[in-house]
Amino acid sequence: MNKKNVLLSLLFMLPATFLLAQKVTPEIRQALTTAKQGSIVKLENFLTEKLPLIPYQKIVSPGPQFIISDDPEYIRVPEAIALQETVQPGTVRFYLYNVNGVKEPRQMERKITVVIKNLGNTPMRLQMLRYASQKPTTNYFLAGKNGLRDYLMDQPVKYVYTIKPGEAIPLDPQLEKNIVKYDELVHGFYEFLVDQPGQISVIQTDTRTSGITALKRIKSVHPPKGINAGRGLFGVSNYLVKVSDTIRTDGEVKHLVVADGKLDPWIVGTEGSTGKVIQNAGNYGVMYHIDMKWKSTDGKGLALITWNSRSGDNQWCGGMANTMVVSKGKFKEGVVQLPSEELRVRAAPDAILIQVFQPDPSKEVQDIKLTYSPPGASCLPTPLIFVPVDL
Repeated sequence: MNKKNVLLSLLFMLPATFLLAQKVTPEIRQALTTAKQGSIVKLENFLTEKLPLIPYQKIVSPGPQFIISDDPEYIRVPEAIALQETVQPGTVRFYLYNVNGVKEPRQMERKITVVIKNLGNTPMRLQMLRYASQKPTTNYFLAGKNGLRDYLMDQPVKYVYTIKPGEAIPLDPQLEKNIVKYDELVHGFYEFLVDQPGQISVIQTDTRTSGITALKRIKSVHPPKGINAGRGLFGVSNYLVKVSDTIRTDGEVKHLVVADGKLDPWIVGTEGSTGKVIQNAGNYGVMYHIDMKWKSTDGKGLALITWNSRSGDNQWCGGMANTMVVSKGKFKEGVVQLPSEELRVRAAPDAILIQVFQPDPSKEVQDIKLTYSPPGASCLPTPLIFVPVDL
């Protein structure tokens, strides 16, 4: 058998998904061009993880020191320091994701708060730049979705605190007031600027004790378990995702995949109490600024959708809820919740319409800009699928 026949034989042995591009049927086109932004659309026999990948370069962008607190996610002891990290003068992003998990000797109401201590020799000036703090809730999808929305929509603030050397204050006074019931999640994004080295501590204590008082009497940091997203201090907080190839509407349906742990590895940092190297398994709290170009052919547009591609993995992957910033198309530029009218999207054939990019006759090539961050409480990745559609 000659080489040509061997090659043809091998091709016919491949699964059909590797041979045939996804077909945009009239039903799919109508669903994508008539739906509201953020709505769930049913796309029968269309959604698959085997779509051609859109290649990209991922560049570390200037950004703040980054801390995540999610190990243990469920704090099982009545009083503990669940994270303690030291930051240097400069900007800090802090992502709080902890749950009151106390059930021994009984379930009880707790306080989960964050305090920052001035480790410098002169007064610390702390300027809160932006933040998003959710009420304690057992609806983790809602907290993750609304937390991203509030963070992305938040206008820069200029709250300034002064902390004396060796003293501590609450990072978020509202956390000191919240009562956290059993199984409730405390979720917050904070970005702030400090001019002295500082120590950040996440503390669970009783509802009557301040975080400052609890910090003075707790003698050790609760050990990490090495599960969930993780906890620690990271030097990477922002990525620029640069797509060099122009997406054409006479091409195939393709998807862009970030935050999968393979094509896009997890960021690496250190855990303060042990000094060990750790991962943020999910890159939660990291901001991806996606920059790409597209070209319309024959007057076609480009629909952008996403879906819960890992719904079958386990019981925790049964839903996905997200929030993104999307550039202008059929719908205006700005923050969109995914989905917009329901809490979450479940499994295929359900997808979420993010935007429909329309051709501009005055431009041969047009820009697409997106801001994405892995959504808390959802399984990853959340593929971004680009579908050529007749308008």
